[in-house]
Amino acid sequence: MRLRGEKMKILSADDSAIIRKIIKGAAEVLEFELLEASDGLEALELLEKQYKDIGLILLDWNMPGLNGYDLLKEIKSNSRFRNIPVMMVTTESERQNIVKAIQAGASHYMTKPFTIEELIKKILECLGKGG
Repeated sequence: MRLRGEKMKILSADDSAIIRKIIKGAAEVLEFELLEASDGLEALELLEKQYKDIGLILLDWNMPGLNGYDLLKEIKSNSRFRNIPVMMVTTESERQNIVKAIQAGASHYMTKPFTIEELIKKILECLGKGG
């Protein structure tokens, strides 16, 4: 439960520092706090500690260690995390993988490259505030 005035947190798991920088820019525009992880295992650790404050998770598919798809399945099978919306943000654009991610519980799917404006629009859609 967030206290009034506290920023909602977005968790971004991506091994690309460039992509995390774009996501950070979008989070700043939306006045959200960004938690960054460079792989799935780091993201899972952050989630374990701060899941009550996290309102959205952005996952890259291809990461070392625990990849985004496996992390998505882990999130959706855990009763503490399963209600947090997840958006895949990835270069993985094969239709069967998009379908697989949606079936596994991803709310949205965004393929790289993208603009900060596109990302902001998708984040708002994920949070039920977009059009």
